[in-house]
Amino acid sequence: MNSMALKSFVGLRQSSLETTPFTVHQKPATINHPQKLKVIAGKTSPKLQGRNLRVAIVGGGPAGGSAAETLAKGGIETFLIERKMDNCKPCGGAIPLCMVGEFELPLDIIDRRVTKMKMISPSNVAVDIGRTLKPHEYIGMVRREVLDAYLRDRAKENGATIINGLFLKMDMPKDKNSPYLLHYSGYDGKTGGIGEKRTLEVDAVIGADGANSRVAKAIDAGDYEYAIAFQERIKIPDDKMVYYENLAEMYVGDDVSPDFYGWVFPKCDHVAVGTGTVTHKSDIKKFQLATRKRAEDKITGGKIIRVEAHPIPEHPRPRRLSGRVALVGDAAGYVTKCSGEGIYFAAKSGRMCAEAIVEGSENGKRMVDEGDLRKYLEKWDKTYWPTYKVLDVLQKVFYRSNPAREAFVEMCADEYVQKMTFDSYLYKTVVPGNPLEDIKLAINTIGSLVRANAIRKEMDKLNV
Repeated sequence: MNSMALKSFVGLRQSSLETTPFTVHQKPATINHPQKLKVIAGKTSPKLQGRNLRVAIVGGGPAGGSAAETLAKGGIETFLIERKMDNCKPCGGAIPLCMVGEFELPLDIIDRRVTKMKMISPSNVAVDIGRTLKPHEYIGMVRREVLDAYLRDRAKENGATIINGLFLKMDMPKDKNSPYLLHYSGYDGKTGGIGEKRTLEVDAVIGADGANSRVAKAIDAGDYEYAIAFQERIKIPDDKMVYYENLAEMYVGDDVSPDFYGWVFPKCDHVAVGTGTVTHKSDIKKFQLATRKRAEDKITGGKIIRVEAHPIPEHPRPRRLSGRVALVGDAAGYVTKCSGEGIYFAAKSGRMCAEAIVEGSENGKRMVDEGDLRKYLEKWDKTYWPTYKVLDVLQKVFYRSNPAREAFVEMCADEYVQKMTFDSYLYKTVVPGNPLEDIKLAINTIGSLVRANAIRKEMDKLNV
């Protein structure tokens, strides 16, 4: 897998020879760095005089919050701009076990610890997944408004300035060391819902503002294919909630989505029921109704307490870097196909980008250039690009028809498949397989696909 060619999305390299002093048009908060990332680096760019490097992050989700914390700890004067501090993104909210430890997440922000999953085929054949999990292993279920707020608050505690504002546009530097001028509407409770027009000058910008990223538009990052995710939060009776205490469900079939899956994921006191599609966006509500119908006997009597919809990227943007501006998270297109996972990759990319800036600036003492930010992209692609390609292939093979989905669910019953899948998901590493089991799996996969193809042909005859 590691030998797979990596597609390049980086831009042209620039070098920094001198720096230009400038001012910020808003009084920054006092910066306190209780923990600094110590970096030893060799740089030819000049040291900054009388100040530290200034970086703005646009977007306060997992990517933005993680980036802001890492920058602030690393000696960077950090500004995070976020409009919706209570944003409830339509997100299943599943996070891998490794994220809890790697990002030091407190257990009280995790609503549920899922240890059982049901994969349900188009014909409603249910396969129990999770039999290979060890006693301490689980998939965490979080609410985005809770997780995002926690990461932003932790960034603030480490010295980042959190701005409640709506990013509007960005003026590009006049030369390679001049500042970026960000325009935004500030909301501080004094101007009501209108917002006050403000500006901010910084040395570098991280775009963490989601699938509809304005930062991406500002650097002409290009478009990408996207899915529409639709989710309803449903408060169900307590006796029915017991069923979902540590269980999540995934439904596949043309009725719930022609190219994705429907889900029922447990939250603190309700369930999140949703689906998504790339190819039939206008039918998303029809697919949502079908998902509810498939789970009807388990959510009967429930009350819809919130409805959410949002675009989700299907692949990385053509450009993720330009000058001293880099994209992370959904803004960069880091959502996996087949599973639709994005939270971990958002937080990880934000941290990796920030680490590249901290290292390149020698803890905020020097100017950075595109070459410094490129190191983040090179590291990201080397680490995760093969994973994205494999999941892309799996989606194309097993999500193309109902017979193929039946074969996919059949495969999920195999304990070896479950172990390999969960180990890779929980720890975000490519797990080495057993050669004999791999051969057996390959044979079983071919058999499942042959049966699926035979079923599809018979169904085609019936439809003639």
